Amino acid sequence: MPVRSSTRETKREARRPNHLQRLREDQLLTKAELARKAGVSALTVARIESGLDCRVDTKRKIILALGLQPTDKAKVFGGGPSRRSGRAF
Repeated sequence: MPVRSSTRETKREARRPNHLQRLREDQLLTKAELARKAGVSALTVARIESGLDCRVDTKRKIILALGLQPTDKAKVFGGGPSRRSGRAF
């Protein structure tokens, strides 16, 4: 009988640095408090702070919960490399 490796495949997700933890702490908010204001779970906030990606809607909720505007997205989540090739069409 062949030996199987783990039946679960481990999915490695790219982690992207962001400024969420610093901004949250500047406002003296706990993860749970920010999560409550944003309408998301504290686990979601923790995952985002660790650099995991999230849905655009979740980003918008967090930005608004911090008292910022959607145009301030880069202040929270950084600019990061664009998915586009950068070529002008």
